[in-house]
Amino acid sequence: MAQQAYATDTDSREGDARTGRPVSRLRRLFSGWRGDPGIWRRGLVLTAFALLLALVMVLHAQIPNSLGNLGSLNETFLPWVGALLPLLMLCGLLRKSAIAMIAVLVPAIVWLNLFGGLVTDKTGTGGDLTVVTHNVNAGNPDPEGTAREVAASGADVVALEELTAQAVPVYERALAKTFRYHEVEGTVGVWSKYPLSATAPVDIKLGWTRAMRTTVATPEGPVAVYAAHLPSVRVKVNAGFTASRRDQSADALGAAIAVERVERVILLGDLNGTMNDRALKAITAQMRSTQGASGSGFGFSWPAAFPMARIDQILVKDVEPVTSWTLPRTASDHLPVAARVGL
Repeated sequence: MAQQAYATDTDSREGDARTGRPVSRLRRLFSGWRGDPGIWRRGLVLTAFALLLALVMVLHAQIPNSLGNLGSLNETFLPWVGALLPLLMLCGLLRKSAIAMIAVLVPAIVWLNLFGGLVTDKTGTGGDLTVVTHNVNAGNPDPEGTAREVAASGADVVALEELTAQAVPVYERALAKTFRYHEVEGTVGVWSKYPLSATAPVDIKLGWTRAMRTTVATPEGPVAVYAAHLPSVRVKVNAGFTASRRDQSADALGAAIAVERVERVILLGDLNGTMNDRALKAITAQMRSTQGASGSGFGFSWPAAFPMARIDQILVKDVEPVTSWTLPRTASDHLPVAARVGL
């Protein structure tokens, strides 16, 4: 009888050792919380920081751009606030602060309200036209390889940005078998399987051409396609986040699209800004993001080595997004982005 009892006791302890370790650790972590009034006094700094994050998200539109364009900078990387929330929760747990852990729920709810719809999979099937945009990088060491990868994407229409005079012939030769038609204006170009017409540069107030429009004669009817590369933003020590030229160009591009006579419009390009950035309002107020409407996740496109923001955009007007995604990395510092749309 004693031997049987010993065996049972040993088996039980072995079972705890095998399966009970995580539970035991949690018990130790929460031990002492009950009856400890300090759980409501500790972690006040964590609590204040969590509530500050919530305010930054709720009031992001009220953060002024007058101080180094701080508002636009905040809006560009606003989704990354979500990465701080698990860390804050862990800190509150280790600090044994109930008030801090409860406070973290506030920015979590705000974040889910702002971005929760983006983390779900909204991709559909079908569609009539596949489009791709890619900033190929002026310093691309392998333009021919980049062109081959773009051609293999299955796109019907492709917009390329940051083209150089030396690289244009390389892209033309490499894409000729896949795309019968193409037009290049300045540093941007459109390649298409369908005829192009009424191609013209678009003045975005830079003094040289970094935007264009063309009409694509799809089997479902004409579609106005814009390709654009808005000026880059810069972070300067004395001026902060400078984007005045980008903002001015965005306004000019938005004005051009607003008077477009073709009903269905697709904008492809590197806008050097996210859909949250108020500086792009002249464009985003009248167009939908294919990624936001039919993508899976945030679809970050830059920098290619570790994407942190979606500044390469596919926006549509009177066109139905079906699915949207990023393509594999090329020799560029941007990822190509693609979308399938219904006409």
